[in-house]
Amino acid sequence: MAATRPTIALVTDYLTGEYQAEVHFGVERAAEEHDVNLLVVFGETHARPGYTMVPSNTIYPLISAATVDGLVIVSSALTNHLGIQDTHAFCRSYAPLPVCSVGLALPGIPSVTVDNASGAETVVAHMVDDHACQRVAYISGPANNEEATLRADAYRRVLAARSLPYDERLFVFGDFLIDGGRSAMRELLARGVDFDAVVAGNDHMALGAIDALKAHGLDIPNDVLVCGFDDAAVSRVTKPSLTSVRQPIKQLGALALQTVVRMLAGERVPERSQLPVVLTRRESCGCGYYATVPRPPAAARRPAAEDARGPAAEGARALAATPAEPGPPSLAGQREEMERSLASAVTVPGASRTTWPGALLSALEEELAGREGRFLQALTDVLDEAAREGVALDQFQGVVTLLRARLRKASQGAQHDGAERLWHACRALIAQASVRAEGERRIYLQLASVNLSWTGRCLSTCLSLPLLRRTLAAELPRLALTRASVSLYDDPKRATLKSLFLMESGREVEPPRESFPTRCLTPPGFLSSRERWSVFAMLITFGEAEHFGIAVLGSGANEVVYDALRLQLSSALKAVAMHREIVRQVEIRERLEQERLHQETLVAEHIQTNLLPPLLAIEGLELSAIMKPAAEVGGDYYDVIATPGGGWLGIGDVAGHGLAAGLVMLMIQSMVAAMTRGAHATSPAEVVSALNQAIHDNVRNRLKRDEHATLVLLRYERSGRVTFAGAHDDLIVCRASTRRCACIPSSGVWVGALPSIDAATRDEELLLEDGDVLVLYSDGVTEARNAHQEQFGLERLCSTIEAAQAEPVDAIRDRILRDVECWCSSPDDDVTIVVARYRAPT
Repeated sequence: MAATRPTIALVTDYLTGEYQAEVHFGVERAAEEHDVNLLVVFGETHARPGYTMVPSNTIYPLISAATVDGLVIVSSALTNHLGIQDTHAFCRSYAPLPVCSVGLALPGIPSVTVDNASGAETVVAHMVDDHACQRVAYISGPANNEEATLRADAYRRVLAARSLPYDERLFVFGDFLIDGGRSAMRELLARGVDFDAVVAGNDHMALGAIDALKAHGLDIPNDVLVCGFDDAAVSRVTKPSLTSVRQPIKQLGALALQTVVRMLAGERVPERSQLPVVLTRRESCGCGYYATVPRPPAAARRPAAEDARGPAAEGARALAATPAEPGPPSLAGQREEMERSLASAVTVPGASRTTWPGALLSALEEELAGREGRFLQALTDVLDEAAREGVALDQFQGVVTLLRARLRKASQGAQHDGAERLWHACRALIAQASVRAEGERRIYLQLASVNLSWTGRCLSTCLSLPLLRRTLAAELPRLALTRASVSLYDDPKRATLKSLFLMESGREVEPPRESFPTRCLTPPGFLSSRERWSVFAMLITFGEAEHFGIAVLGSGANEVVYDALRLQLSSALKAVAMHREIVRQVEIRERLEQERLHQETLVAEHIQTNLLPPLLAIEGLELSAIMKPAAEVGGDYYDVIATPGGGWLGIGDVAGHGLAAGLVMLMIQSMVAAMTRGAHATSPAEVVSALNQAIHDNVRNRLKRDEHATLVLLRYERSGRVTFAGAHDDLIVCRASTRRCACIPSSGVWVGALPSIDAATRDEELLLEDGDVLVLYSDGVTEARNAHQEQFGLERLCSTIEAAQAEPVDAIRDRILRDVECWCSSPDDDVTIVVARYRAPT
């Protein structure tokens, strides 16, 4: 790609492993030194040892000349998932872009590695030669990992070179994880084979092995010696501290990036660059940090202090052998050799950061010349700079050992005492700085974890994309992320993306509306800054099947943030998708339900309106009635049935709405008609009781529903006597003589609520006089509510009837209906009104 500043990709499996984090640290620092942009690309969270990476589910195929100019590939990590051959093919797939492999030597590809064989030989030889161990067990890394194979082969070579038999029972495979080390050690113990030392292919497996040995009742190092490989940070703080082989992981990353930069400049680079490793003695083998002690009771063992290995110890022996010089202690004639020895004692990530030995020696010369405090101040400055570069500060204890050995024999009397006080102060200063650096890292990680937890909580409540955008704008700066791009796939084939969220300099910016090719990773212009940038790119997926898009986040946060935030984003987008689908399904169901209810309403309305009595005629009564179904048709019922010498009036209301209420109403109407037509002498109470039994059986036992109904039946006689039974709203009789309304309550029981209501159902009577008006109504009249939620009420209904008492029954009916509709423009229940004026016989 054409750009004024090259962009180099760092490709790894995940970020939270210590090895991967240190490689990234070295690459990041080198990218700053060489002024190149850095694109960190990592795969799925489930791409751990023991799992496989599915190419279609990874971001790696999207990295091309469209986005980068070269690549640093952490092959030693990817080979755990792909195997050596597939890892080789993976790296070659990026041709013709310059590629450098880290940790794994690949034919035809420039590679930077450490001397795994020499390191493994050194640590196994330390067990055999320095501690006289005869039965050394070995826990190897995965069989398909080249580094693990090199280290395991070195173990076998050391045994063969010392004529020690190789016992297959002492060899077991692990997976480079702590749990794998525990499992491997349990397997060794279960075999029942004796061993006096354990060497693990990396520190994590060694720590797991120590846990299993302790659980088995064995002491480290009194019963079994244990050593690891890598010198992970945790090795220095465990109990016991772990003897290990320190490999310069940060330097590997820095050298790899430098190699790609040189290739971009057209320079020839070696196909393989190998960095040395150093044995670091600690408590797990009985040596401790600075002085080693013999491992009793074997008299043949030499004190480990006499057999110290590595550049720092060799330099110490060489300097200790330097003849004493007369006069004050001096570094004359030893300066260059001392600088090389000091530089080899401390592993720093950048090749250019090698000026500190000279500065430290110059300060020591000033201290020896009488400028007291100069050396401690210089050491403080060096420690501060080293801490910023992620250097393990305890390595500087070896620096003090070197300097003390150089000056020990040259100092006399008071000079010797003063020098010892200086070295003691230096050791205390280094220990304090080391503890402080570790504390700062722990605080930084704890703060990141707390902020991640809060961010996860906020993202988990995002059920829409606008809310997700607002949450990202508020939460990303809390995680020390001031630059971000989150884009979602815009087509089923995932060939294009559309920007969802953009942040620049800690502030949200409006994303472009246009889609862009997926291979670009971000919208046009996002990675076109004139300032050098470093970003992390990751897929946003939920499991292996659901792909949402790509997130590109700026650097500056702890490594744990990126992978955790990717998971949180994936979960949030999954929640948005699920919520959207739920809403869609609810809308579909609501539409279907509305359609069903609409159809039921039409049927219920048809039943309700078509079963109304076609002719309102009973001798001696002027009749008028109306029923207006509500939007959700209820179950109002009224009927007028003429019989010789009188007739029947009925009114009721089925609880509920829709088709079910209409069916119950249909049952009531047909049963009432059957039991009253032609049976003028039948008691209303008998009819209601019999009706109740049939309704209860049909509704409860056959329809499996719980509908019930209010119902009052009136038997009218030509003489004006009215006998009634049941339970419904009050009957209203407006007397012609007084023009006032009387409310007569019905005292029965709901129909269908109980199997039998015989005991609570009785006949009651009222007598109509000439001109009296009888009004029957449903609760849709009295319970109609206005805008203030006030009911129309019985009192207002009586006032309306009294005002229209002298008018024809049709006018009374219409007056009541008009007043109710003025009070409530859209009643939510059926409105039924029956008006009857009695005319006495002449």
